Parts: sequence; structure tokens; C-alpha cells
Amino acid sequence: MSAEASKALEVITGTSRFGTTAAKSTVAQAATVLATSWPVPTTGTGRGDICRVYTAADEVDFPLRVTWRLVDGPPTGAPAPNFTVLKMGEETLAAVDKAYVQFACRSGKLGGLTTDVHVVIGVEHWDVPKEPEGDAKALKDAYATVAHSFSLAMAKELRCEENGGLPAKPVLEPA
Repeated sequence: MSAEASKALEVITGTSRFGTTAAKSTVAQAATVLATSWPVPTTGTGRGDICRVYTAADEVDFPLRVTWRLVDGPPTGAPAPNFTVLKMGEETLAAVDKAYVQFACRSGKLGGLTTDVHVVIGVEHWDVPKEPEGDAKALKDAYATVAHSFSLAMAKELRCEENGGLPAKPVLEPA
């Protein structure tokens, strides 16, 4: 996770102390599962967990779920009104409790260099009992920053050409 993403987690959770699901919950492990899931078999799901991020044991319980998903192609249609569209990858959607980054990956790990494989990385507040509190723009930017960090790490792990078109740093300007 990038330094920006670590700071963004503080904005989201209100704490600087975190834990993850398990030692095997890594981008590298998720990339291996993703690569073996492509192409998506008719009986498969084409989705999985990267990890879950929890606040420290003595803090308020605040689980974040980080996931990957394979999709059929570039995004189509308009996003839900609670999302802000950002200029990263094929599409980045940020809300006050979640963000998704979609990027196209060409890689020898995913069927060669002639086919785009479309990957969505999501970061979601797993158990939202009430409306998130705080500055809506700051929360959207924080979720987008965390999603960007995991997306870039996944693109690098999959060895996507040009890192799947993702910038080195998150771009938080609306599209």
C-alpha cells in the first residue's frame, strides 16, 4: 500500500492502526488467483478478495473489504448518482463509503498481449450501519486513493502493459 493510501485509511477510519485478514491476503496471492480465473469459466465467479483491512483490536470496528473482479469489457452506461467519476484507468468511481477502479490489462499472465482483460478493484466499507460522517469530498478522495493503490499494485503484479494505464499517483479530479 502506498504512503498516500495509508494516510487515506486514517481519513476513512479515524485511526492509524490497522490489521489485515491474514498473512496470505496479499495482492500477489490475489493476482495469482485472478490469473488462473481468466478466462472466466461459465461455472466460475471471476471475482475474489484481495484482503480485508481492520482497525486495531482496541479501536472501533471498521472493516474495509478490498476485492477484484473480472468484467466483460470497458465500462458502459452512467454510474449511480452517489459516485463521482475520476480520471484514472478505464473508469474510477468514488463514493463516501466505497471506490472502484477499472483498468484494462494486457499481459502474458492473462492470455498474451493481444487481448485486454478488464479488471475492477473495489474498496468498500463492509458494514455500513449508518451514513458515513465527515467531509464527503475527503472521504471520496480517500477511498479513491486506497483503490488506486491496490489497483496499481495489482497491475504491476499482473505485469500489465503500462501498468494498465494507471497513473503513478492517484488523480482525484472529477472527469
